Amino acid sequence: MASTIKLSELAVGASGVVCGLPATGSTFLRLREMGVLTGTTVKLVRAAPMGDPLEIKVRGYHLTVRKSEAEHILLEPLKD
Repeated sequence: MASTIKLSELAVGASGVVCGLPATGSTFLRLREMGVLTGTTVKLVRAAPMGDPLEIKVRGYHLTVRKSEAEHILLEPLKD
């Protein structure tokens, strides 16, 4: 198994596969409803100047998440 990192630690332009999400909470229910599911590939498009929020590309569209939310999303980084 590859090492896992948090979405908030992913470098801009890098991609990873979601391998862990919290099981509870309304924020995470919202993320799952928008397609952030285990096994889904996400790409970090950019971060705001102060590092919050983060823009990710998932399932062909762009989604903005707070850094505090990204701290709880675990990824297996992909080699580019």
